[in-house]
Amino acid sequence: MYRLLVLDLDGTLTDSKKEIPERNLNTLLRAQEKGLRIVLASGRPTYGITPLAKQLQLDRFGGYILSFNGGQIIDCNTNKVIYETVLDPVHYDYLYEMGNTEHFKIVSYEDDYIVCEDTENEYIRYEAFLNKMPLKEVKDFRAHFNYPLPKCLVVGEPSKLVKLEETMRTHLEGHMSVYRSEPFFLELLPLGIDKAKSLVVLLERIGFTREEMIACGDGFNDLSMIQYAGLGVAMANAQDVVKEAADHITASNEDCGVAQVVEEFFLNRIS
Repeated sequence: MYRLLVLDLDGTLTDSKKEIPERNLNTLLRAQEKGLRIVLASGRPTYGITPLAKQLQLDRFGGYILSFNGGQIIDCNTNKVIYETVLDPVHYDYLYEMGNTEHFKIVSYEDDYIVCEDTENEYIRYEAFLNKMPLKEVKDFRAHFNYPLPKCLVVGEPSKLVKLEETMRTHLEGHMSVYRSEPFFLELLPLGIDKAKSLVVLLERIGFTREEMIACGDGFNDLSMIQYAGLGVAMANAQDVVKEAADHITASNEDCGVAQVVEEFFLNRIS
């Protein structure tokens, strides 16, 4: 019997407007009433996930937020951080040197703001749209951040970002995790952080097993949790490599694939 549902947000739970479709919302509320626990697992910062968690009433039903691709876990019932890991500031000069060029821009997060040096950059504006967070422009990104951060994000044209990913991954091997969550987003995270590894921590804390978990996603950064879960689900709109790794393929995010999974593998099995 499945007891825990882990959901990526963009391209999975939400539609093209970055909103939860009514069918998904109603189905998830009904499933929680029947005992299903929900984790929202995203590369977004915590502030960018919180409005969706409130809409799903995770505080009432005992759900969790797994933000920064697993860098933080928040208990929605208490609103407390129960797990956190951060970047080592010793690498900030290198991150800034590589991520703030003619072709790339680097961003990070401060309170409810996305901080950058160029608020007109199309990819940075898309990040703001995804998270429903305002942008804060600073003259010197490197000078602005002199404390540990959960993550940085480098944005840029996909073909150029592929080469940067290879360069930075080689240079930072053994020190940081470097991978793309979208073709135009390069995630810079503490070493070893991904959704699956943070879910291991959460499962130990709440006493659930991986066999009791369903994980749904569509992107590169969902691979680890889809492979780890008892039932790994790829959306119809998922990257091909994600579909290949999944146990089940559901409908697209626009067609409420999450609701279909919950109905088939949870609600229909308890009624």
